[in-house]
Amino acid sequence: MTQFTPKSLETVATQAKEQYEGFVKAGQEQTVKQFEQTATVAKEQFEKTAAQILKSYEDLQAASKANVEALIASSSIAAKGAEDLGREVVAYGQSTLDKSITTGKALLGAKSLQEVVELQNAFLKSSFDSLLAETGRLQELTTKFTSDAFAPLNARVTATVETFSKPLAA
Repeated sequence: MTQFTPKSLETVATQAKEQYEGFVKAGQEQTVKQFEQTATVAKEQFEKTAAQILKSYEDLQAASKANVEALIASSSIAAKGAEDLGREVVAYGQSTLDKSITTGKALLGAKSLQEVVELQNAFLKSSFDSLLAETGRLQELTTKFTSDAFAPLNARVTATVETFSKPLAA
């Protein structure tokens, strides 16, 4: 049997303590190293995500500004088109009134019933032809200014769809 002396027990205890402290220190160092690596990766991921969110916000802000500008441009075009259309309707109304007055004077100066009927028929035919021509012209003007007014909005819809259909950068 082996005899343990107080000196040999002290030596074994010292060695065990040193070995234990070595394990603890190695464990602590490994834990610190893993924590630092995890913290670094988390920080990098957070910064990357924050940058993507900021860019998305900036893109959204720019798109919103461009959309408002397109809406203002469209409204301006529509207002001008409505103004032009209104002028055309007033001009046509004035022209029709002038023709009516001229025809009325001619009717008052007619010498016979036959002349009254001829003047009235000519006026009705002329008025109807004029109305058809003016209606077609006003329809063309309306189509043109409506198309022009929607052009800025259509461009923004296209741009917005293109912008937001792109995948986010990885």
